[in-house]
Amino acid sequence: MLQLLVNKIASDLSISSQQVSTVIDLKEEGNTIPFIARYRKEKTGSLDEVQIHTILEKYEYAVNLQNRKDEVIRLIEEKGKLTDELRKNITIASKLQEVEDLYRPYKEKRRTRATVAKDKGLEPFAEWLFALPTIGSMAEEALKYINVELEVNTVDDVVQGAKDIIAEWIADDAAYRKWIRETTFKKGTIAVAVKDSDKDEKKVYEMYYEYTEPISKIVPHRILAMNRGEKEEILRVTVETPIDDIKSLLERNVIKKDTFVRSVIVEVLEDAYKRLIQPSIEREIRKELSEKADAHAINIFSENLRSLLLQPPLKGKIVLGVDPAFRTGCKLAVVDETGKVLKIDVIYPHPFRGEREEIQQKKKEQAISKIKDILVNHQIEMIAIGNGTASRETELFISEILKELNNKLYYVIVNEAGASVYSASELAREEFPNFQVEERSAVSIARRLQDPLAELVKIDPKSVGVGLYQHDVSQKSLNESLTFVVETSVNQVGVNVNTASVSLLQYVSGLSKTVAKNIVNYRDEKGKITNRKELKTIPRLGAKTYEQCIGFLRVLEGDEPLDRTGIHPESYGQVKKLLKQLNFSSNQIGSNELKEKIKTLNIEETSQQLDIGEITLKDILSSLMQPERDLRDELAAPLLRNDVLQIEDLKIGMELEGTVRNVVDFGAFVDIGLKNDGLVHISRLSSKFIKHPLDVVSVGQVVKVWIAEVDTKKQRVGLSMLPIESKEIVKA
Repeated sequence: MLQLLVNKIASDLSISSQQVSTVIDLKEEGNTIPFIARYRKEKTGSLDEVQIHTILEKYEYAVNLQNRKDEVIRLIEEKGKLTDELRKNITIASKLQEVEDLYRPYKEKRRTRATVAKDKGLEPFAEWLFALPTIGSMAEEALKYINVELEVNTVDDVVQGAKDIIAEWIADDAAYRKWIRETTFKKGTIAVAVKDSDKDEKKVYEMYYEYTEPISKIVPHRILAMNRGEKEEILRVTVETPIDDIKSLLERNVIKKDTFVRSVIVEVLEDAYKRLIQPSIEREIRKELSEKADAHAINIFSENLRSLLLQPPLKGKIVLGVDPAFRTGCKLAVVDETGKVLKIDVIYPHPFRGEREEIQQKKKEQAISKIKDILVNHQIEMIAIGNGTASRETELFISEILKELNNKLYYVIVNEAGASVYSASELAREEFPNFQVEERSAVSIARRLQDPLAELVKIDPKSVGVGLYQHDVSQKSLNESLTFVVETSVNQVGVNVNTASVSLLQYVSGLSKTVAKNIVNYRDEKGKITNRKELKTIPRLGAKTYEQCIGFLRVLEGDEPLDRTGIHPESYGQVKKLLKQLNFSSNQIGSNELKEKIKTLNIEETSQQLDIGEITLKDILSSLMQPERDLRDELAAPLLRNDVLQIEDLKIGMELEGTVRNVVDFGAFVDIGLKNDGLVHISRLSSKFIKHPLDVVSVGQVVKVWIAEVDTKKQRVGLSMLPIESKEIVKA
């Protein structure tokens, strides 16, 4: 049975059964997905994390499905109603819904009209009626079942009871349910009407007040919008079914011969569908649509989060972080190249209602003086400005100072989504117990620029601002997916074991939060870790944990140069043998001389000499050439600015550069330096057909855009990644 499951998964994913079996075996041996993907490529055929994750998900579903099949077969068999055909149908079912449909007739039911009729002894009459008699009289047959004690007083009582029994038989028929479900999906429509428009103050759901769309064509984000509107009691959502088609099918399949009870059976079919089948099929369809929409939204969120986490860091820069605000002032934080806080301060550069002009002018002058002093005294190399309230006003203030100083300083607008969540968290209080919430936020903004991954892992992934309807989808599925994204991102990059926080370390392959804390405590007590082997002494970091985590932990200034790399210690012996053959030492990794020597190697011969797989050897050689390689370094750096843009400056057809902040089903939101991000609709992303905006853009990507529409009243800008002619009109 296991082999059948493996073969099915392999077929679905277009990979070999051996690859699937290997992944399952490796996982059951206690290996993590990042470890399998990075250090067991020879066994898996270089499957990546996503492929491995998908295999394990499908395997888990298949195992659960098989367990349910076994249980259903056992339950039906206990009732003495299991036939060879039924067993076969359950065995070959490929979906849980099919298994449940087959089990439905044998399932213990709550008291229904049909069970009441059966208790009154009317099942034999129902069987007679359902056999479509051609001779005799229905009334005469019904008289046999009148029983005053059981409250069956008339022929009508008998007939009605039999109709209830037959209706339930039809409703429980797996073949009918499957056909009706598929027909409803193909030909049915989702109909939406307004239920209470007063609750929709901002007219968010106005387009759905009177809306219909075929079920087969409705896109995920509209399903989620409808669900939210329904939950907020603004909308009423129903499924309109192809009733005529369904009635015709049932009549053709149930009434297969002429019978004098035809009219009664037609009534039964209508009752079975309207009362029993339609409501449950509608619930099933709504549930399936919602699950698909959830999965789609979670996937989009996950891809956006991955792009956000893997944004290139600005390494080795002294950064001034600014958390903008009006009345409470802009909080400032200076952090050095390692993220250590050097200074905390606050300035009040912006006017607010009720404050006298002369007081405001004095505060602004003080703010200018303070910023200039900080820039000079701390040798600031980059300024990070949060994109929240007062962001654009603060950007204008900073840009004016930079113009006046006439130096080569730049600023970056940093997406501060989730910074306030982190700043008020227990984690932030532990890290900066003497700082105010806004001061912690300024530190977080500065550090996000230095190393987005290291800082963003401290925040609940749902709060980072790159999703759509993230609070409406299955939270369990969302958390699992986002955790997987964070784990794979952290392990793909690698972690400096001497500087990483507990928040970062806990995502390293094999490490728990407890072990991560133990590593940090060890550093605090004994100083810097100088060798990967030293980690074996960490409490609760056993042999298996060490195997899983150690390749992803870097010791950059230790006594073993190979510890700087992503090479696993299990390969150190072969690596040192190779270096010796090439007349190099571990201290020379990364040198130009070694790089040139490696380029001349015959991979196949070297692989055989070292008794190591070719795929693993290529990874090792890559690490020897670039010991501290960071995959994020290969991505485009963040967009640097030293001047500010106003919406009044925009002209149709103007060409600009911007940073993608969020990608959704209908397009991408791009920061071009205005208060609000502009939208590039999916139709303006590419001249070629694309299925989804993610095919073209990703969060953090710097893109060239053209101004397509400007609405100064609503402060909205439409953008295009295709050149726009300047004949379109700016809306005043």
